[in-house]
Amino acid sequence: MATQKSIYEVLQIESNDGSKVIDLIQGAVSLDYYEDIFSPTITAKLTIVNVGTTVREGGKLMSLYNGLPLRGGERVSLKVAPNSKNIPVGLDFTNPKNYLYVSGVKNAIVEAHKESFTLNLVSREAITNETSRVVKRFPTDYTIDESVKEIMEESLLINKNSVVDKTQNPYGFIGNLKKPFTVLVWLASKAVPEGKNANAGFVFYQTKEAFNFRSLDGLVTQDVKYEYSYSEDIAMFDGIEKKNNEFNILNYYIDRNQDVVEKLRLGAFSSQRIFFNPLNFTINSPEEGLYTFDKKVETLGRRPKLPKINPSSPLTLGEVPSRIFTQILDIGTIDQDVSKDLNSDPLNYQSQSLMRYNLLLTQSLSIMIPCNFDLNAGDIIYCNIPEITVIPGETEWDRQVSGKYMIKELCHHIDTNNSYTSLKLIRDTFGDKR
Repeated sequence: MATQKSIYEVLQIESNDGSKVIDLIQGAVSLDYYEDIFSPTITAKLTIVNVGTTVREGGKLMSLYNGLPLRGGERVSLKVAPNSKNIPVGLDFTNPKNYLYVSGVKNAIVEAHKESFTLNLVSREAITNETSRVVKRFPTDYTIDESVKEIMEESLLINKNSVVDKTQNPYGFIGNLKKPFTVLVWLASKAVPEGKNANAGFVFYQTKEAFNFRSLDGLVTQDVKYEYSYSEDIAMFDGIEKKNNEFNILNYYIDRNQDVVEKLRLGAFSSQRIFFNPLNFTINSPEEGLYTFDKKVETLGRRPKLPKINPSSPLTLGEVPSRIFTQILDIGTIDQDVSKDLNSDPLNYQSQSLMRYNLLLTQSLSIMIPCNFDLNAGDIIYCNIPEITVIPGETEWDRQVSGKYMIKELCHHIDTNNSYTSLKLIRDTFGDKR
């Protein structure tokens, strides 16, 4: 069955001085592995129960907690076998370049002959981020993706495992001793992907395969990776799957629906941008600063139809600004010599990225499925959700809720009896585009 217990092929922890390597497979109670498109790093939680005779030190056997000892920073090598013959992908962190590291020890209970604790695990880059700073000046002719690659390589020591979408807009800045993750997330909100009708908005995140600096346009237009369906007859989950179908949705619930008032406050549909030029003491024209909802935006569902601002007006919420931005233009602050050049025009990305982020979070759906290690944050899956009906045998798929979703975050859970994957799915519009 697809929700059966997953098999650990490797689960070892190495002491900080490298003198001890301990096998943890027999003591592993549960593992939760996390990815999120709004999180720069992967994380995991590993719960261990140990009888206290694990580590040999000075001729006697000691507990893992004090014998290793566990103080944070230890390297963990982890490999979990694929959970399905049809999906031959597992979790593999056995390469020294992708080992997980203990960031903290929680819930430690140490008794006379038994101990239990939870190890909080992070990637190596999460620790490097805390000990590194971006200090250099990036010139105004550098495109954002060039700066991103340089920060990854020089500050985070990421050489190959990265996916960086190309950007069309150059942007100069000074690191100002900020941490690499902080700078990369900040740059994501300013980046515009290549393409004639491209919309601003990137995300920076890590999956088990790579670090990603991806445009939301690129993520939304991906092919569907897997299709899942929900049926009460086969997906009732009480610890044991009723029927063997690894592409069932075991349970689901809708977390979030459209919040029109909140989106109006944020200026997601339309905004007015007022920029002051400190060189000639002028501001941009009202027509130039007006941003309205772009009908060319790629969406996961059907094109949204925005309501009118009031019954007597022909204008919709996407045609009247609900938020006003004010900003001083960045002119001549980066270049060494006197310059009149504008360092990236915020008219090209500020309102677009705000719209893209908020539009993407229009609908949120949480589902639980049989464990699938081939899924990553940022992937697109298709969900079939049945419509509500009281007529037996006539249930059809609800075409407003069903459709393509993006994985915002995932959790692979493994315990002594079961393994399954929990997904938080998001999409920007309602309805099925098929």
